[in-house]
Amino acid sequence: MKPKIYVETSVVSYLVSRPSSDVRVAANQVITIEWWDERRPTFDLFVSEFVLAEAALGDSSASHLRLEVLKGISQLEVTEEARRLGDALMTEGPIPDSAEIDAYHIAIAAVNGIEYLLTWNCTHIANAAMRSDIETVCRNHGYEPPTICTPQELMEA
Repeated sequence: MKPKIYVETSVVSYLVSRPSSDVRVAANQVITIEWWDERRPTFDLFVSEFVLAEAALGDSSASHLRLEVLKGISQLEVTEEARRLGDALMTEGPIPDSAEIDAYHIAIAAVNGIEYLLTWNCTHIANAAMRSDIETVCRNHGYEPPTICTPQELMEA
């Protein structure tokens, strides 16, 4: 059985966006493409309605590319349990109210027993300073948190 990954929107954005002139962003784009081509087949991928909604935002040609990549990826239901855990990540944990969708990405993955949450969002999700508090809130509510990581961290898995 393949490990399960919740693919957060930033990964899809890096995958299909035009090459950036920012050297760090460009490097992350290359790593994302390499991960997608080489490592993705070794995992079962999942998204949620939040990923699809975020992917649909912005420039219509860019959103079309993002949504095309997401076709065929299994969608997890946003349950009441996931909403409660997402709320707890904001009220009891480190996620600010302004990053509500980020809290729900984590919660949906945790509630569904997903092993990994793949993201380039290092502000509110893949943030080492927040990781311990995120994990504590998830466990206090009876859920094992996903391993939150970037495609670079999961290249050699």
